[in-house]
Amino acid sequence: MTMTMANRISDPDNGPSPEQIRRGRRTAILLFVIGFGPMVFATIMFYTGWLNPSGHTNNGELISPVVPVQQLQLETRDGTPLAERFGPEQADSQWLLMVVAGDCAGPCQELLYLARQVNIALGKNANRVARAAALGSVPAELSERWSTEYNLMERLVPAPGTTPAWPAGIDPEAEPRILLVDPFGNVMMHYGTDHTGKDMLKDLKHLLKISQIG
Repeated sequence: MTMTMANRISDPDNGPSPEQIRRGRRTAILLFVIGFGPMVFATIMFYTGWLNPSGHTNNGELISPVVPVQQLQLETRDGTPLAERFGPEQADSQWLLMVVAGDCAGPCQELLYLARQVNIALGKNANRVARAAALGSVPAELSERWSTEYNLMERLVPAPGTTPAWPAGIDPEAEPRILLVDPFGNVMMHYGTDHTGKDMLKDLKHLLKISQIG
């Protein structure tokens, strides 16, 4: 019996060798870099302008540091946490335009319309961006129009017993905003009624161009 055979017999578990474990880890890291590296790189480029030949500057207002969407403590009407839709493990995560407001009066309704029209204007990339709204109250006339005008805009509510922790400078009760959430679940930018559809569309087209995820 050779020494190799003896070793195999004396080691009934015959588990992976240290070299096999190291090789497996290297493979896992490589797969992660290939799959998610471009998105991380694109985010760095967007925030810093590094290696950006077009010299693009954002039109929306950056949220720095970014805020994880979990902090908002929002969920769908069936009780599904919004945060579950985002992250590197989600194969079909999207960018999200989210209108937030207290009483959805005139300015809020302007932003609902703006988000819808910008999403449509993305054309073939429209399905890479979802829309949602977290609204304190909705006038009766808007409720009546919702199913026909905003049927693709999902309604969100605070999780039971919680109050959304909005990013610094965001107060939906005082001023409605559109929040932009990236596919990793980072609330990264916001827009108001002082922004135009052209402003938002330019930002989104740029982000979708450099993003390999979402």
